[in-house]
Amino acid sequence: MSVTTIPQHTPSPVQPASAESAKVVRVSGPIVTASGMYGAQMYEVVEVGDQGLIGEIVRLSGDLATIQVYENTNMLRPGAPVRRTAAPLSLQLGPGLIGNIYDGIQRSLPAMHQASGAWIERGAKVPPLDDRKPRTFQPAVTPGQPVMAGQVLGEVPETPLIRHRILVPPDVSGTLRTVASAGSYTLQDVIAVVDTPKGPRQLTMVQQWPVRVPRPIHGRRRIAEPLVTGQRIIDTLFPIGKGGAAAIPGGFGTGKTITQHQLAKWSNADLIVYVGCGERGNEMTDVLREFPEIEDPETGRPLIERTILIANTSNMPVAAREVSIYTGITLAEYYRDQGRHVAVFADSTSRWAEALRELAARLEEMPAEEGFPASLATRLAQFYERGGAVTTLGGQEGSITIVGAVSPPGGDFSEPVTQHTRRFIRCFWALDTDLANARHYPSVHWLRSYSEYVEDVRAWWELRSPQWTEVRQETIEILQREDRLQQIVKLVGPDVLPDSQRMILLTADILRDGFLTQSAFDEKDMYCHPDRQLALLRLIVTLHRRASQIIQAGAPLVRVRELPCVPKIIRAKQAFGNDELEALAALEDEMNQQFDDLEREYERD
Repeated sequence: MSVTTIPQHTPSPVQPASAESAKVVRVSGPIVTASGMYGAQMYEVVEVGDQGLIGEIVRLSGDLATIQVYENTNMLRPGAPVRRTAAPLSLQLGPGLIGNIYDGIQRSLPAMHQASGAWIERGAKVPPLDDRKPRTFQPAVTPGQPVMAGQVLGEVPETPLIRHRILVPPDVSGTLRTVASAGSYTLQDVIAVVDTPKGPRQLTMVQQWPVRVPRPIHGRRRIAEPLVTGQRIIDTLFPIGKGGAAAIPGGFGTGKTITQHQLAKWSNADLIVYVGCGERGNEMTDVLREFPEIEDPETGRPLIERTILIANTSNMPVAAREVSIYTGITLAEYYRDQGRHVAVFADSTSRWAEALRELAARLEEMPAEEGFPASLATRLAQFYERGGAVTTLGGQEGSITIVGAVSPPGGDFSEPVTQHTRRFIRCFWALDTDLANARHYPSVHWLRSYSEYVEDVRAWWELRSPQWTEVRQETIEILQREDRLQQIVKLVGPDVLPDSQRMILLTADILRDGFLTQSAFDEKDMYCHPDRQLALLRLIVTLHRRASQIIQAGAPLVRVRELPCVPKIIRAKQAFGNDELEALAALEDEMNQQFDDLEREYERD
């Protein structure tokens, strides 16, 4: 596959307009119109007013520019100066991103809190990365060798879990003239000089990249490995592959945020980018409080050491909510280019779409369905298509898995955001209000959810257990048959059903209580290893098979219910942890022994 065309990001030669020539002429919430903007470009960053509020040009007409301001515009008046920067909205990418907390335009919230206290001043500007902190650089190349875009120049320890790979920028290739020796350097120190066809290029540890432009790749790969989340109903019944895209739709109170928190805590991605987009502040507070305290299940280190948080809560400016999604995916692409597997959790894309709707209304665009802009589907596609499993420019394998929460009003999955989202994803975890009201968590409905990654990850699962496909399919069939039988039960009650069909109802109850539900507060059950997931599911399916056989031989269902192993199987998820697989195997042997005794009893009869 040919290499993606690399966009050029050299600042425009146009000089920034003077304060006398560029002025605000109209203010409508976060949308500002300025005159005297000849020579400006689309998506160019400008500073508005005496406080230098950050904004982005979204429309040009003659010398008038429509600016989307990412901060509160209260008290901004016509006549206020506008200063151009002649550059698009870009991120600083380099060591120091992990463990940090940013707003939607990559301003470090801890740094702003340190500078101004609890109340962040408008127009506050702090560097996204600490450019004064010395970092230990270990080179991986030698002078005189050819280097290409995306190649690793060296490494910097970023956290105990992540060694940051310093890459050749995507628009640079040539012969390496010099490279820094091993030692301590700041982010602004020159660590390499590359002779390019356009002349020598000095490289530091930091790259700049526009948020709205996808970083280039060499090609896409086929998804072959699941993103293991530790949540049984997801991993076993509706898996997502590394590099896939999924949605978690659900009405208010169904547990979208806690489900995303669980996925972010326990998924086996190398790096987590969590975007709190328009959600309540207390939910982001939970993330900020919990993540530094939670231990990574694979390494035992604090989870924050492989996490980047973007906080843009519902009380923050709406325009910054719109750009926060692009900020998150750009950070993910940067680490993907280092050969990492990154998971992006966006909570929620509905709040992001609502920001698009508000901004479109202030721009006086023609509304489409339910007032959303006509470009909603395109914008969603642009976001989800920046995920995927890829071969990077440097020849490494990386991936971005995107999981977006959707908050349809009233839990109506026919609304535009949910419907358009389903066009661009292959995994749909539908949360159900009735399950949530019954305290069944995660409230993923097994009949309304689906995953198109099952065939992609089948080989990975069958290496662990050749029976995975068979057991998974039998589980889904039991749940489907139970749903049909419930229609009869609602009309005439369960007593009219034969024991063989009542056994299906019993097995479905055991599946719900012993496998599908999972406590986020139980130390043994909050994370379920894939091997333990298979052991639990195989235990329940074997119970169903043996019980169905003995009922067919003439035993009543009541004898199956009375077996001592049945309540033990229901409690097994809480009784046995991830390192107690032998105890689960012993329970399976105990169950088989009890069924053998019951079979011999009815053979004698």
